[in-house]
Amino acid sequence: MIGIISAMQEEIQALHDELQDEIIYTKGMRTYHKGTLFGKPVVLVFSRWGKVASATTVTQLINDFDIDRIIFTGVGGSINDNINIGDIIIGKNLYQHDMNASPILPIFEIPLLKKTFFETSDIHRKILFKAGNTFLNKFQTIITASEQEKFNISKPKILIENIASGDQFITNNNQINFIKNMLPTVSCVEMEGAAVAQVCYEYNIPFSIIRTISDKANDNSHIDFPEFAKQIASKYALGILNEYFKIM
Repeated sequence: MIGIISAMQEEIQALHDELQDEIIYTKGMRTYHKGTLFGKPVVLVFSRWGKVASATTVTQLINDFDIDRIIFTGVGGSINDNINIGDIIIGKNLYQHDMNASPILPIFEIPLLKKTFFETSDIHRKILFKAGNTFLNKFQTIITASEQEKFNISKPKILIENIASGDQFITNNNQINFIKNMLPTVSCVEMEGAAVAQVCYEYNIPFSIIRTISDKANDNSHIDFPEFAKQIASKYALGILNEYFKIM
């Protein structure tokens, strides 16, 4: 069974709308939607924002359901000049940019685990990349011209990149410069992925992540996130995972 998580209800709504044979479970102030999606057994849940909320959610998900892989989907901010609104990031290595136990440990190292990042599943990362490319070939039929214009989306592309997570909304150049200087391979920032990746690592559950770029994480970051998540990111998740399940 596949666990699918997002940080906002809007990011997962299109998937929820397609869910068949739904059974609802509520626990720990979370609602878990078990059912069938594109012929595959899944559990959908939105975690709320931040590392604690997402780690709590995925731990409950793993313990209460027969989960064999986790996919996180939602929006992210670009800190790479070549990555733009509407682009798709399939995460490779996930860092916690606000983890700092120095001088006891090197900066970013997770206590006891001796790891500074968590890698996503190589097999599922490649399948998601292929699925994302297939989705982009149909992009013009899924995202309308008015939606593209409204959110300044032009010729979206898909990339496999490193992601940094932290309990901070990245909005200014000081934050961006810190991440760029300390984690120069990172191209995307968000608030949950690396926490979920750590839990999956500790439980030995394959983990994958899809981030739709909603903004350039800087002083000009002013997009309406719920609206972008519902109109764009949710459709991206639906389209990509539809293609992913066909391949699987």
